[in-house]
Formats: sequence, structure tokens, C-alpha cells
Amino acid sequence: MRRLGAPRLARRLKIRRGSDASQNGKRFVGLQVKALSKRNPVPLGISLDRIMGDYWIIVNKAASGRPCAFILPPSEVRKRAHRGEKEGRVSYWLQPPSYDCPEFREAWERIGLG
Repeated sequence: MRRLGAPRLARRLKIRRGSDASQNGKRFVGLQVKALSKRNPVPLGISLDRIMGDYWIIVNKAASGRPCAFILPPSEVRKRAHRGEKEGRVSYWLQPPSYDCPEFREAWERIGLG
């Protein structure tokens, strides 16, 4: 599948807020999209139980002319999550080396065409 920047991807998938929609209406694909302006950690919240959807799409450098997308299943997000604790509060993050891997980079074939 050819590379799509975040704005073109949003138009193609008709993205709505939250868990998002499919390409052609024949198959529902739950997508969780996280857009980052830089190659930063992805905040996952206070519990890994809230990770849902069929795929996670992480777009870093989203505001640049060269965004890069990473496509992961939720099982990989959970497996690679980093647990942080600060002042007694727990939070989970996906560190850049955990998602910025060749197996996830621009791996649109994971989602398929519908």
C-alpha cells in the first residue's frame, strides 16, 4: 500500500473522534490514532486495560512535511508499554524505540483494504 500522510489518511478513512471508522464500510476496523509533533513517547493512560481497537496508528512528526506512521496491534502496545511512577501516580507510555521499528513503520498492509 502506498504511503499516506496523516491528513490524507484521515480523509481516506473518514476518521471520527475516538475509535475510528473503516475505509469502505464493508468491514469495521477499530483504529486508535495518536498524532505526535515529534518522536516522543505515546501516553497510554493510567491502565493498560483501556487499550482497545483492532490497530493503533502512531504518527510522529505529524506537523512536519514528513510524518511517519507506525501500525501496531493492541497486544503489541500492551506488551511494549513502559510503566512510570511519579509522586505515587502510575502512568503508562510507549517509548519511541518500542514503536519506531521496521516491522511497524508504514506497515499499512497489516490493516488491509477492507
